[in-house]
Amino acid sequence: MMGYYLLIGLIILVSWYVSHTLKSKFRKYSKTHLQNGMSGAEIARKMLEDNGIYDVKVISTPGQLTDHYNPQKKTVNLSEAVYSQRNAAAAAVAAHECGHAVQHAKAYSWLKMRSALVPVVSVASRFSQFVIMGGIILMATVSFGVGQMVLLAGIILFGMGTLFSFITLPVEYDASNRALAWLKAENIVTPQEYEGSKDALKWAARTYVVAAVGSLATLLYFIGIFLGSRD
Repeated sequence: MMGYYLLIGLIILVSWYVSHTLKSKFRKYSKTHLQNGMSGAEIARKMLEDNGIYDVKVISTPGQLTDHYNPQKKTVNLSEAVYSQRNAAAAAVAAHECGHAVQHAKAYSWLKMRSALVPVVSVASRFSQFVIMGGIILMATVSFGVGQMVLLAGIILFGMGTLFSFITLPVEYDASNRALAWLKAENIVTPQEYEGSKDALKWAARTYVVAAVGSLATLLYFIGIFLGSRD
């Protein structure tokens, strides 16, 4: 178990670094005020309109970095700062979330796949760790065979979450690419503002990369335990 704790510690450390850098980047580019004077909400509405999307609402949601697109309610939810502020960071986030709305409107295959997995993954991720730990404990104390089966079930559940995290990567990168392409093509931002928006989205995407790699590393560790128990 020591190896597991060391692995988790390393993942947490890398995740903290990326998260800390992301927040630092957003603070930096929040000081780069847009020359066009548009707010995040105005940018979001314009991007939706430019893509022929009129049934998606842009609303403000409490918190920081709580921005997301809700495909069920068809809302682009922007955190209070992004919704009202007029800077490169707000422009990047607003356009990125609208990128998801464009994906939805165009039936982007990776987004459809991720959405289909949400109900299953929400349950799997909630119980997988408990099932895995239960299997390991059973193997060591009560019944080795039963413990193996429980451990395997937990690994399968955890694997669903890992799969989901990797499917999320093309969805997030594509949304950022759509956002940046639109910001540049429509001259929403100046070259300097564009570079700030691009850098902010790059670090935002890295949080998903770290999550996916961390999930895969943990999955492989548990698989190693299972295979080792069969020797």
